[in-house]
Amino acid sequence: MSLPFLPYALPDIGEEEIAEVVDALRSGWITTGPKTARFERDFAEFLGGPGLHAVAVNSATAGLHLALEALGIGPGDEVITTTHTFTATAEVVRYLGADVKLVDIDPATMNIDPAAVEAAVTPRTRALIPVHYAGLAADMPALLAIARRHGLKVVEDAAHALPTTSGGQFVGTLGSDATVFSFYANKTITTGEGGMLVTRDEVLARRAKVMRLHGMNRDAFDRFTAKVPSWYYEVVAPGFKYNMTDVAAAMGIHQLRRAHVFQQKRAAIAARYHEAFAGLPLITAPRPGPGELHAWHLYALRLGSRVDLHRDAFIERLFELGIGCSVHYIPLHLQPYWRERYALQPAQFPHSQQAYERQVSLPIYTRMTDADVERVIAAVRQALGA
Repeated sequence: MSLPFLPYALPDIGEEEIAEVVDALRSGWITTGPKTARFERDFAEFLGGPGLHAVAVNSATAGLHLALEALGIGPGDEVITTTHTFTATAEVVRYLGADVKLVDIDPATMNIDPAAVEAAVTPRTRALIPVHYAGLAADMPALLAIARRHGLKVVEDAAHALPTTSGGQFVGTLGSDATVFSFYANKTITTGEGGMLVTRDEVLARRAKVMRLHGMNRDAFDRFTAKVPSWYYEVVAPGFKYNMTDVAAAMGIHQLRRAHVFQQKRAAIAARYHEAFAGLPLITAPRPGPGELHAWHLYALRLGSRVDLHRDAFIERLFELGIGCSVHYIPLHLQPYWRERYALQPAQFPHSQQAYERQVSLPIYTRMTDADVERVIAAVRQALGA
């Protein structure tokens, strides 16, 4: 009898999350309110850095947009980021009328290459967005040093990186201006849709809170729960509709409590993959340095140069064997909008291009059983003809 198809990713939702969501529904407060405020406090405490402000939003895209807006990025400015990312990292720059400068990756880590960043800085460059690819921290000491030398703002795209460390500190507590996390359905913790902007800059946090809800200087929770008539508010800027709901935050409260357990389960799967694929003509996923935490949002395997099989055919074989997988990412320099706007060519990004052509993301999620992991390993071996 054939086994059921093993999906690429599934969320891990427990009874605690369900009960908290039900409590939110029964409370009568389902938009931004007490549970969102609690999730923000819990998140800042989880990271543990002094003076952190956490601002809950409805997506990491929203958080990146708010952070750049609060930093004053606008027309005439340039922002550097990696080509090897999802389009959201770059599109938020265009929302503000600024230009994107894409650079290549370090092939050893798949993260943005600091040397390429240094070479890309121009008099127009105002900010840098490093992406912690797959949950492995980018080289933040080098990137922050470049930013200091050139007077650049730094907004970390940490959509993959909870919990991840750099130099023994959690991503989110480093020396950047802001860090943005994602809680999309397949991320290391989920609220279905959602994100969190984290910063030590009180002015930036205050601006983000105003702009996440139409530029109003008081949100509904403040106005509708006051003990005295408190209906008055002022619109102080043309804001956005980026607030997180209490229904989503209710999930996040309990997902966050399980974040370390989730990381340990993902790391155990990654370790099993490393061991199983060591003797095959494959490049296993980059690992963290000693003592560092890797969130293992992705396990991105690369076909080695001795593999004659095309990446697309490899994926088709895995699907035929009942294994879901994906590719992270189709680099931005290959996407029509970015390619045409900036006249980009693959030769400008050789490491990202080569990775893309040989890369496959395997299932790595906490609901996988040992038998599921062994199925993936067996399928990879079979697809390679090993």
